Amino acid sequence: VQLAESGGGLVQPGGSLRLSCTASGSSISIYAVNWYRQAPGKQREWVAKITQGDSTNYANSGKGRFTVSRDNAKNTVYLQMNSLKPEDTAVYSCKIYEGLLAVWGQGTLVTVSS
Repeated sequence: VQLAESGGGLVQPGGSLRLSCTASGSSISIYAVNWYRQAPGKQREWVAKITQGDSTNYANSGKGRFTVSRDNAKNTVYLQMNSLKPEDTAVYSCKIYEGLLAVWGQGTLVTVSS
């Protein structure tokens, strides 16, 4: 399975973006999908998770602003991000586990700036 993120870009503070994580080679429905982000000069941090049963969890930094969802027909998991702040600027990546192997996408850059 391979993952590809898209949807990043430049957005003003208070704006919104929807990121996509699209799987190829397998159905994304069988995986729990995690979103992570890495800001310049900082360690990668976990952002959100959606399980195979569509249960969701969020880091405190995104609670109330971020929503993770999936569309199995499109083989895609989304991260809807609202009320974006400059500190949300980062490369956002999605991850699944193929057995014991972590599979990452290439990431998509989100820049929040006026």
